[in-house]
Amino acid sequence: MASLDRKWWTLIAVCTATFMLLLDITVVNVALPDIQRSLHSSFSDLQWVVDAYSLTLAAFLLTAGVVGDMFGRREVFALGLGVFTLSSLVCGLSSNSAMLNVSRAVQGVGGAVMFATSLALIAQAFQGRERGTAFGIYGAVLGGAVAVGPLIGGAITSGIGWRWIFFVNVPIGVVAVAITLTRIVESRDPRSRRVDWLGFTSFSVSLFLLVFALVRGNDVGWRSAQIIGMLVGAAVLMAAFVVAELRQRDPMLDLSLFRRPAMIGVSAVAVATSASIFALFLYLTLYIQDDLGFGPLAAGVRFLPLTMLSFLVAPVAGKLTVRVPVRWLMGIGLALIGLACLLMATTHPDSGWTVLLPGFVAGGIGIGMVNPVLASSAIAVVPPERSGMASGANSTFRQVGIATGIAALGAVFQTQIQHKTQSALAARAVGRQVLAHGGTQLTQALDAGAVRAVAADVPTGPRQVLLHAYRIGFSGTLNELMVIGAAIALLGAVVTFATVRQRDFVTHGAPAGAAPGDEVDRDVTGPAGGDVATPVGA
Repeated sequence: MASLDRKWWTLIAVCTATFMLLLDITVVNVALPDIQRSLHSSFSDLQWVVDAYSLTLAAFLLTAGVVGDMFGRREVFALGLGVFTLSSLVCGLSSNSAMLNVSRAVQGVGGAVMFATSLALIAQAFQGRERGTAFGIYGAVLGGAVAVGPLIGGAITSGIGWRWIFFVNVPIGVVAVAITLTRIVESRDPRSRRVDWLGFTSFSVSLFLLVFALVRGNDVGWRSAQIIGMLVGAAVLMAAFVVAELRQRDPMLDLSLFRRPAMIGVSAVAVATSASIFALFLYLTLYIQDDLGFGPLAAGVRFLPLTMLSFLVAPVAGKLTVRVPVRWLMGIGLALIGLACLLMATTHPDSGWTVLLPGFVAGGIGIGMVNPVLASSAIAVVPPERSGMASGANSTFRQVGIATGIAALGAVFQTQIQHKTQSALAARAVGRQVLAHGGTQLTQALDAGAVRAVAADVPTGPRQVLLHAYRIGFSGTLNELMVIGAAIALLGAVVTFATVRQRDFVTHGAPAGAAPGDEVDRDVTGPAGGDVATPVGA
């Protein structure tokens, strides 16, 4: 009985911790405009609220799994949970953007450690059919966190303030750490493993330089020595990472896995999904709140068609994998995401939020089709003994897609919203007067997302012209971002159809492409960074 209790305590601790982690990701999106106003953040600062987390999560995920194998997954999981909890407290106490973004980066480290060890702990605690049940519960809990995240985030932000989206993690985290240390059985990998420090350093620094250059390019200048140097440095370090992984005895990422075209395709799906619809969530949130004027709770409600549909479609897609080739499910899912972006590329200065509704419906169905199939395919295209590394790599590619997608789209956003807003003002005599007397201030306001605050100090007539020009600029820019997102998703669909072949799937343990909850006998003991069900926004 005691062993049974420990099994379920393990599942409770892991599900509680990862529910908290994923809920924190989705609620942050809805709270970003309030954070911007409270901390007087620039648009670049807002990008880093998301990217700082995604970068460290991507950088530490595979390495954290190895550390858990070496030193004990229970202890490492508890450490990651403690780091996440403490950094959540500091996030809530942040008095400026720099403090918040550094704390978010530390949160990402804790999150990577939790993800990298969570499913290995479940796989160690459960065997046979019970393992499939445990994985099914885990996936349902995470999907539920994503589905209700925007609504909970909006309610907390509207009711008691954005800081509480971080503060609520503290008591939950403390309880989860206590359960972990007192109820979970320790487990280690009996094989001799070591940390690939060269791979970890070259990969993480390369990714940081790339994202930093994309975020700062508009402000510093794309032809400046600083930005060019960062981009060149990112390329050189990524090349060094590839060489290092090819020569390492125990690499962070075994590049031989990519000899199977299906592994390339599955990785492309992860990047394309994250760099398109998930990266666009930031700009959709800003549009709904800053441009349309909805509060956090109202914004969360309006995201429900997308999040709830993705949650409801996911189990259906998981069941279809036993009848439909997975490349069709992933390819059609990505095509639907591309269609969703095109449907949302139709906003205009006078449109309401319902202009986004057809895209939310198509996007929710597309995400629901891709997510469970992608999670199971990531470990079905490699031998069972490499499933941990493959799933960790897939989760890493998701975070790379989000981080680089937000940064690249942000570079376009900053340039185009200034150009389109100023062009709309220049088309009218009153607007030209606004530009003549406050052009520099307007540029700064556009960068900081504070146009409405600036407009409050402008007389009524020019104010209406300024706000209308801002809506022209915002809607036009959002449409361009949506077209870019559609291109990324549709390219991913093409790559999926071209590379994901059923003969590349390994049939050991579970049927190729089986739903996460159906994988009852597969050995998942490596760095399982969100192996089975890393859902929306993770």
